[in-house]
Amino acid sequence: MSPSQPGSSVERDVIEALIKFGLILVLLIWCFQIIRPFFMPVLWGAILAVALYPLHLGFSRRLGDKPKLSATLITLIALAILLLPTFFVASAMISGASDVAQQLETEAFEVPPPTQKVQQWPVIGERAYEIWQQASHNLERFLTTHAESIKQYLTSVLQTFGGVLSTVALFTFSILISGVFLATGPACGKGIQLMADRLTGHAGSPLPVLAARTVRSVAQGVLGVAFIQAMAAGVGMALMGVPFTGLWTLLILILAIAQLPPILVLAPVIAYVFSVSSGLPAILFTVWSILVSASDGLLKPLLLGKGLNIPTLVILLGAIGGMMMSGIIGLFVGAVVLAVGYTLLEAWLTGEGLQAQSVEKPDKERVNE
Repeated sequence: MSPSQPGSSVERDVIEALIKFGLILVLLIWCFQIIRPFFMPVLWGAILAVALYPLHLGFSRRLGDKPKLSATLITLIALAILLLPTFFVASAMISGASDVAQQLETEAFEVPPPTQKVQQWPVIGERAYEIWQQASHNLERFLTTHAESIKQYLTSVLQTFGGVLSTVALFTFSILISGVFLATGPACGKGIQLMADRLTGHAGSPLPVLAARTVRSVAQGVLGVAFIQAMAAGVGMALMGVPFTGLWTLLILILAIAQLPPILVLAPVIAYVFSVSSGLPAILFTVWSILVSASDGLLKPLLLGKGLNIPTLVILLGAIGGMMMSGIIGLFVGAVVLAVGYTLLEAWLTGEGLQAQSVEKPDKERVNE
């Protein structure tokens, strides 16, 4: 055997290993590109399935241990909650736009003159009154004068409407996927557990349970609080007879999910209430609005991080940071990633195994429970 043969053998092995690694990398990239269009719907479907799984288990028990029937019912209910309001709002908008177009064609459309109370609106009162007055006096001239602004506004409205419809389509697909995950919960949980065990190098890894509980914690602590705040504000506005209460309630829900105070919407509403009402009702509505806006400081510590040994601040920072980086989906992904990172860091610092970290009763619970 010549002295050069061992070196040649090593070089050949290295080259073969690099070729194999390159082929595997190309295959993985290719697979990712193929499934990329389905990544967001599948991720949302997984999040919805994890968040709804306790409800699914309860339904299944009440239906006589029929998980597929329970998953079907939950999917249909979720689709109805999403699609019915969308259908009614879209129908109302299309019908209203059609009526306005017909009235403009027949020159029967008239803009009523503004009342003096419009001038009392905060910040925009004078300007709104002036523009409204121009439109009521001579609508044709007003449309001609402001044609470019109106065109830009209508374009923005159409783009927003198209974006909303695409989001509805995304969530419709995601709900269907979540129904499949719910119906096959034990199998999905087993697969995720096996993957986590392989990654951590030992059986019974608590990371899947930690991820599932974190998703549910964010759903309760962020989305739940946002829903409570929006509903409470909506009830107050409805009792005061505020116009377009549903629209303001939706805006408050969006702001609360984005971790912004509802008072940003409620402040102009309070000003409007004082302009049309005075005395005790307006004062009570103001106090109610302030309490609603400040309620997240009380509710989030109660709901966020529930069932976890991870500090609430870690979950909150993960949710907010994830949302700033990746939008609404980042609420969940950011919280899960930071929770897992905190768990691994804690295990490394203390020298204890993952089995003893951050998740209560890991041996009795799995991701699908």
